[in-house]
Amino acid sequence: MLNLLKNALIGLGRALHRLFSLKISLRAVAILLIIGIGTAWMLTSSNMKRDVGGDLDYAEAVRYIEIKDLIEEYYINDVSRDQLGESAAAAMVNSLGDRWSTYMTADEYKTFQLSSTNEVAGAGISTIKQGSTGFQVTMVNIDSPAARGGLNAGMLITAIDGIDVKNMDADEFRTMIRSRLNTSFEVTVSGQSDPLVVDCKRTYVNPVSYKIERTGAGNIRVESFEAGSGEAIVKAFKDLLDQHVDKFVIDLRDNPGGLLDELQTALDYLLPQGELFVLRDKAGNEEIFTSDNLSLKTDICILVNGQTYGEAEIFAAVMQELNAATVIGERTAGRTRLQSTIEISDGSAIRLSTRSFLTPARVDISQNLGVVPDIIVYNVVSELDEINEGNGMAVYASDPQLRTALERLSTGFSS
Repeated sequence: MLNLLKNALIGLGRALHRLFSLKISLRAVAILLIIGIGTAWMLTSSNMKRDVGGDLDYAEAVRYIEIKDLIEEYYINDVSRDQLGESAAAAMVNSLGDRWSTYMTADEYKTFQLSSTNEVAGAGISTIKQGSTGFQVTMVNIDSPAARGGLNAGMLITAIDGIDVKNMDADEFRTMIRSRLNTSFEVTVSGQSDPLVVDCKRTYVNPVSYKIERTGAGNIRVESFEAGSGEAIVKAFKDLLDQHVDKFVIDLRDNPGGLLDELQTALDYLLPQGELFVLRDKAGNEEIFTSDNLSLKTDICILVNGQTYGEAEIFAAVMQELNAATVIGERTAGRTRLQSTIEISDGSAIRLSTRSFLTPARVDISQNLGVVPDIIVYNVVSELDEINEGNGMAVYASDPQLRTALERLSTGFSS
């Protein structure tokens, strides 16, 4: 180290000696130094601006640093540098006004990755993304389909039914498994030559139930749009039609949504040829879901409330827009955007709404803060009390939303 320093000083001395031996004036030397320093500063500044995204981003970064420095220097209490940075990041995401977009610190993101959001309940398995190698199993529920299929914590899943999952994100992977929860599917595990078989048929619970009310109307309850629900809704309609039912209530209250394919199957059966709904990204790229030329023409009322989410909201909005049903109840949740989780270089992450569902008329349900019913009715909690027994109305005082739907269908209106 001393030798290097000595050699550097000798070299500097020789350079200065040559410079002054050329009899250059001190003024000229000063000008050259200023030009050199100025050029270096401009290059450094230009590179910094380029690295942060341009003049505007650079100015914003400088403003953030100035505010942080002022707080650290003058604020009366102790200041945590990390807390300032995390609060600033969270504030940026919160300023979007989108309650489905959030910022997660590095610790929060780790918890998120290991939380129940990564669990596919019907299969009894929790996973975490492992770079580009696949999804590692973190937990398997006792006596679940995954456990009976031979899956154990620590295994690395690389394919489902022969489809490579290594480059999928966590949401895509969970959706793939959720779409198979009423079937058996093969799981390819790293290091094993033969795939494991996960059979979910034994534990599958049909999310659709139906009955005939005393008014003669069919009441189809859809708990979710998870695997198998689309065909189950079609089956319910066909069975009720065979029993000469021609008026229907579709109950979507407290429905958390589910899978797009199931939603499309149900709407395709009910609606004529044309666009059903649209998925659009920021660039304006659209994925359009369509129906064939067959449809069911009948009187339908749809029940919704503040806990009606996602695909259930899209179902109600599309049926309403196309005059295929009357929507009754309360404004829905407005969660009709798809989120992507994007990891940041420091280990934190943002979960950001990146795509939105639109109706055929290109109405953004989320931007409208949900679906507004044609008839707004609020349910109040009260003791069950069957009313209108004399005229055969099978309705209860505790469920005025259902009562309103059945009364409307009984008037013989045509949607």
